[in-house]
Amino acid sequence: MANPQTPSGRGHAAHGHDGHGGGAHEGGHGSHEGGHGSLKSYVIGFLLSIVLTIIPLVAVMNGMFSKQVTTVLILAMAVLQFAVQLLFFMHIREENKPRYNLISLIFGLVIMLTIVAGSIWIMTYNAVAT
Repeated sequence: MANPQTPSGRGHAAHGHDGHGGGAHEGGHGSHEGGHGSLKSYVIGFLLSIVLTIIPLVAVMNGMFSKQVTTVLILAMAVLQFAVQLLFFMHIREENKPRYNLISLIFGLVIMLTIVAGSIWIMTYNAVAT
């Protein structure tokens, strides 16, 4: 059947098909499998995000550590903040198999780290600049 249109011009709707594929969408948008996080999960994530933001802020504002330690602290809190966002708000652990989003995220991180490491390498060992 190359032409989906029927002689009446109604297409597949005459056969009970609305073009959405049925099956997985029959319950509407509120029936996604896996669901979303609970209120408790969101509150915990929010509080962790606040704490992970305040820690480096206090360290910088009060000059508590040397520049190197402060930089490491900020980077560590950023990585933890990233993990909190993924786990509590992006629901990366609740994903059904196959884990396309997780694989895409890892691939993006590999590309980003390659670009950053390559840029640092070039800036460090560029013989023309010295």
